[in-house]
Amino acid sequence: MTLFGKKANAARELDEKLERIQMNFENNYKDAAQLNLKEFESLLGTFLEEGKLSEKQKAYYERQLADCEARLENFTHKDQKPTWVP
Repeated sequence: MTLFGKKANAARELDEKLERIQMNFENNYKDAAQLNLKEFESLLGTFLEEGKLSEKQKAYYERQLADCEARLENFTHKDQKPTWVP
């Protein structure tokens, strides 16, 4: 998905993290999805501090972060309710 034409390395790295989050979410890999979300958030913060993203990219990735956080809010093993009966 090319959103900004020829992407910079920073945008490419963020896209890779988003793809990993999505794959782990779809495969129900809860711990991995949460870990990738933390990595994405950290990487985004670093790139924002270093000024490696344009304003358009900044808005896009911040929106993606908020969406991922909302989707993964209760997506952990500890919040999983057992549905089987012994």
